[in-house]
Amino acid sequence: MSGRVVTFGEVMALVRSTNPGMIALTRDAQLGIGGAEGNFAVALKRLGTDVSWIGRVGQDSFGQMVTRELRAEGIDVHAIVDTEAPTGMMVKESRTPKNTRVSYYRRGSAGSRLSAEDLPAGSFQGAALLHVTGITPALSASARAATLYAVESARAAGLTVSLDLNFRSQLWSGQDAAHFYRRILPLVDIVFAGDDEAALIVGTNPGPTALASALADLGPTEVVIKLGDQGCYALVDGVGHLQDAIPVSVVDTVGAGDGFVAGYIAEYLRGEPVRKRLLTAVTVGAFACMVPGDWEGMPFRSELDLLGAKEPVSR
Repeated sequence: MSGRVVTFGEVMALVRSTNPGMIALTRDAQLGIGGAEGNFAVALKRLGTDVSWIGRVGQDSFGQMVTRELRAEGIDVHAIVDTEAPTGMMVKESRTPKNTRVSYYRRGSAGSRLSAEDLPAGSFQGAALLHVTGITPALSASARAATLYAVESARAAGLTVSLDLNFRSQLWSGQDAAHFYRRILPLVDIVFAGDDEAALIVGTNPGPTALASALADLGPTEVVIKLGDQGCYALVDGVGHLQDAIPVSVVDTVGAGDGFVAGYIAEYLRGEPVRKRLLTAVTVGAFACMVPGDWEGMPFRSELDLLGAKEPVSR
């Protein structure tokens, strides 16, 4: 299988403190963009997979920054410019050298106003896979309806559908999230979840093997449980696979899960076996952890072997 990937959701302006401490007292910060679907799209494109992103931005400088950055990465951008709502914002505060606090300013944002009507006709023409996350349906009722519409339309068009649960407690309750997950999982082919996210659906955390089996019972043929620095466990067509993480010096873990998913999907579309998909997934996730920012550390395919290189300097 090969072909283009389609994803949609909110990409926001990102303000990140550059030094540990209270952001109320900092005088230095960096401006960029962030958001799960955008991070995923960047990682996927750098791995050589064509990808389209659909979303809403405000008629403001932040919206221009979002679309310029994504286009600069070679992503096919379909951005609706909302004249009545601002581009959302995310603030990352390094409260201590090892703890990051993320705050969202996205209530009433352009991205939260995404609707089924925003998906252009022919969105899935020539595409092989639709990727969605559990963040978009948490933003609003219209975004939730758009997610279901997109998934149903993609399935009708013969696309593979993947879902990263990506639960965000600041956006909706665990109960509401679990209700939506149970509704959409029968329509999904590949699902990615942290063990804590999977436990929202199952009710307990009996371990990755049992969690994957329980999620597979709801419909997906491929279930990948992300276990952070412990690696991951995948259940594909009834066969289990374990993959260790790649140890690195962690700077910022935000975006690592999105890179992980992109690594798996990129190899899936190239027809690679499960072992290869998981190895690339943990490799991309490791790269994302080593630099500040949500997507800047995503590797190009030519760089995937760098973490195993014996020499620190390439000449």
